[in-house]
Amino acid sequence: MIQFKRIYEDYSETDGYRILIDRLWPRGISKERAMIDLWIKEIAPSNDLRKWYSNNSGNTSEFQKRYLTELKNNADSLKKIKKILKNHETITLLSASKDTNPVHNIVLKKVLKE
Repeated sequence: MIQFKRIYEDYSETDGYRILIDRLWPRGISKERAMIDLWIKEIAPSNDLRKWYSNNSGNTSEFQKRYLTELKNNADSLKKIKKILKNHETITLLSASKDTNPVHNIVLKKVLKE
């Protein structure tokens, strides 16, 4: 099972294996409080794509296409997560995003389930 959670939410034993999927370390969170098992910076949308989306936030489908292209070009990070999925019943992908279900999570979950 793949679930998403904001890094600012409390840790739960039902989180399983916790992976931070942000390029930058979240503000105000100590490494002890984060309780992450792995940090994969490269899986997050690139800075250029994030900037593009902030100027074109209504164009969700184009963002999804561009992010999918980035993911396909970053096969090593996807392989890491897929390997973890095989070895753990539940993984929780953590992000500092203010949105509780950011658009890139939808794309990432779809790719991981393939």
